[in-house]
Amino acid sequence: MLNPLWLHTFKTLIDVGHFTQTAEKLYMTQPGVSQHVKKLEQACGHALIKRENKSFELTEQGRLVYDYAVKVAVEEAALLDNLNFDDPFSGECRLSCSGSLALRLYPQLLELQKQHQGLTIHLEVAPNDKILRDIENGVVDIGVVTHLPSSSLFYSEELGSEPLCLILPKCHEGKIVTAELLVRCGVIQHPDAAHYLSLYFDQCDDPELASLNTQTLPTASYINQLHQILLPVSQGIGFTVLPKSALVSFPHRDQLFIHTPNKIVVEKLYLVHKRNRDLPKRYQGINKVLFN
Repeated sequence: MLNPLWLHTFKTLIDVGHFTQTAEKLYMTQPGVSQHVKKLEQACGHALIKRENKSFELTEQGRLVYDYAVKVAVEEAALLDNLNFDDPFSGECRLSCSGSLALRLYPQLLELQKQHQGLTIHLEVAPNDKILRDIENGVVDIGVVTHLPSSSLFYSEELGSEPLCLILPKCHEGKIVTAELLVRCGVIQHPDAAHYLSLYFDQCDDPELASLNTQTLPTASYINQLHQILLPVSQGIGFTVLPKSALVSFPHRDQLFIHTPNKIVVEKLYLVHKRNRDLPKRYQGINKVLFN
């Protein structure tokens, strides 16, 4: 590694063009400037300047080293500037949440970005375990999950809750939703289906539905694209369980029947970031959107 002090002296010499003036600018002696240049030449293994009386010319190797010294100086200045710069309306915001929540949050986050164009929104859709793994590894800074993670690794704050909906084709509206009906329909499977089904059946206060084994339910279809999960249901195929927010952006809601449970089922949401991590000020605006 080249000595940064020698590089700085060399760069200053080239910028100023004179040994004596360089020494004055750097509060050094002229022999000190010459010594730094000589040591840099020895470290590089090449002559960097060609001396002619009191003037000098850069060698080809000297031009390359000067360009490198300029780059180092620019990067150092940028680093120091970034260390002192925490603009609440500028920088990249990296967060992760479920697909259903992303449908609701992303338009609001884009509105925030339109107001403050220095912001960049990076929203990752992922299940709980990946969200926590990405926060721990620094891939994202904050996430929204549906269960409390380890307090030794993460700081968590309850964000609110969201209702879960058992959704069937419109043709079943007015019917009593029984275990036999659901088995006959078959489930539209998706990556979070097992979690949502178990949560809904356990908390809806219906002993018959609670007795259902979600793993033995027949599969009517499978899709991993959130915005398409309700498409087969709207066409009379299968049933599924999704957060209420997934219904908001679906264009054929009039073709769906939402079951009314004995007890409303809600899923708690938690805002999570890495413990002992101080978030930049730009996340204050993100938090306002999340807690809205």
